[in-house]
Amino acid sequence: MSCGNTGTDTVEASTARRWRLRAMATAATLAATTAAIAVATPSAGAAVRQLGVFPENSYGLATNYGTGCHYTLRANLTQAVDPVYFYDNGVPLGSTAPQGGVAFYTWSPTTPGVHTLSALQLPNNDIVATVDIRVATGVPVGWACVVVGS
Repeated sequence: MSCGNTGTDTVEASTARRWRLRAMATAATLAATTAAIAVATPSAGAAVRQLGVFPENSYGLATNYGTGCHYTLRANLTQAVDPVYFYDNGVPLGSTAPQGGVAFYTWSPTTPGVHTLSALQLPNNDIVATVDIRVATGVPVGWACVVVGS
């Protein structure tokens, strides 16, 4: 009379364990592949969520934005694959590749007055992010810019 497992019981347990391991490995591979595709596939709804303008080292009483001075436009994006196009009063300024969910562009206004800055990201052609900036006369002074007028 024998006590314990027979050879058949051991083989069946080993086979069941292999099937469980294969199922877990397959599920993990499928999950990783799905996640990789989701991250790598550009979103059909790619868009600029927000547009901002940094006044850098410009100073003025009525506005911090002046002609001949340089400013950084920052677009926050829904995806970081497609290029971003920037506009000043509907006139194309240029485009840039995104860097980790944001895109930057250097802007130097040439005329005083109100400027409506906007950005869009293809394949979504709708401009959804705009900002109005009042520009006065800028006087570059070394690394800074003094803004005079209103």
